[in-house]
Amino acid sequence: MNKTIVVTGGTKGIGRAIVDKFAKEGFTVITCARKNEEVLPENVIFFKADLSKKEEVLAFADFVKNTVDKVDVLVNNTGFFLPGQIHNEEEGTLEAMIETNLYSAYHLTRALVGDMIDRRAGYIFNICSTASITAYTNGGSYCISKFALLGMSKVLREELKPFAIRVTSILPGATFTNSWAGVELPTERFMASDDIAEVIWTAYCLPTTTVLEEIVMRPQLGDI
Repeated sequence: MNKTIVVTGGTKGIGRAIVDKFAKEGFTVITCARKNEEVLPENVIFFKADLSKKEEVLAFADFVKNTVDKVDVLVNNTGFFLPGQIHNEEEGTLEAMIETNLYSAYHLTRALVGDMIDRRAGYIFNICSTASITAYTNGGSYCISKFALLGMSKVLREELKPFAIRVTSILPGATFTNSWAGVELPTERFMASDDIAEVIWTAYCLPTTTVLEEIVMRPQLGDI
């Protein structure tokens, strides 16, 4: 029986690299995004959803459960970045970041983890950020949301230990995605999205008796 991975925000950037990697390895892949303008591999199933909205998160979860018998891997990747400072960013920025970067992962995990618990098997990856551990000027609500996501990951890790479900927090630094569009820096100054996907695959392939709890990744020359 084919294994199944669910990846949120899987049409671009890090999410797309994860989708491509696991599809290449023979997984059935289910992904979602607000829209899909990309051509996805044959074994990828797409569902249109805006995960900043709880009702659409739950609709996506229902779609997953009605499409496959089980989920072996869940990657909570959906997120976005807006620069700003707490004292001057636009009203509503915090709510938007929390709804997308944190609540989507919270609600989707709750909706899908029950079957993993029953089977005593599964793997959850949460795509955090170096902004989850390092506050910086102009990070504002993004840092707050990513600190919170790492906190959720830590709690899940403790809660799911007895059920043999592995939980890994991925904390990438500057990765060449649309978030950096327009920045006048050479691509060599960034990590490639494929590098993140390869690390996730490596972590997944470890024996089930071992888990990489947190993986911090940065460009060789450091943060930007």
